[in-house]
Amino acid sequence: MSAAIDVHRASALGDIPHGFLGRRGGVSQGMHAGLNVGPGSDDEAEAVAENRRRAREAVLPGARLVTLYQVHSADAVTIVEPFEERLRPRADALVTDRPGLLLGILTADCAPVLFADPQAGVIGAAHAGWKGAIGGVTDSTIAAMEMLGAQRDRIAAAIGPCIARASYEVDDGFLQRFCAEDPENERFFAAGRPGHHQFDLEAYVAHRLASAGIRQVELLGLDTYADADRFFSYRRATHRGEPDYGRQISLIGLA
Repeated sequence: MSAAIDVHRASALGDIPHGFLGRRGGVSQGMHAGLNVGPGSDDEAEAVAENRRRAREAVLPGARLVTLYQVHSADAVTIVEPFEERLRPRADALVTDRPGLLLGILTADCAPVLFADPQAGVIGAAHAGWKGAIGGVTDSTIAAMEMLGAQRDRIAAAIGPCIARASYEVDDGFLQRFCAEDPENERFFAAGRPGHHQFDLEAYVAHRLASAGIRQVELLGLDTYADADRFFSYRRATHRGEPDYGRQISLIGLA
């Protein structure tokens, strides 16, 4: 994949340097072909490092990239300086008010969410898979941003490429878990084949953001599963019987 890097931006985030990147423009080959940035994949370490460099330069040249050891939690951490790769915190959201840092979230169907309060100079990024989303990872991100001086009525958020409802089949147990949390969550599920449903992760995350008082929420509406040329997808790789999968990255920083 020799195409230029795809950088999807959200108007809600204004001039804050950011981008939801896909798989185009990287050096990885085979099943990881393109801009695979996942150190946890079976890809060559040198290729992943080069892809991460390219991703950084496409969004905020010269910045210091900071990522996490993501574990599908609701935990958010505040970043004041970069740390060694082997010392990455086990968490699923990060916030900062420090210029020159580029916050990165890796996904392969889960929803990446980028946040900004430009007036306060505070940004955040969250990895919202279904576990983190229902657990409150976006709420934790907002709270951590407020600790740095952000105000939630000024925070804008954007939800990047993730698996869409048409591609996300779940079973009755999954539906029941969400409805036990709130019966009104049933509206995020459409009827599927017997005993199954289609879950709208993007809409659910947007609902969580709006319920938390975020007034500006932008949905990019990009389906990672359905567009193999542009995005990596864990579920698509699983359905194809592939032994591994790549990860794309979503980035936000302060110049």
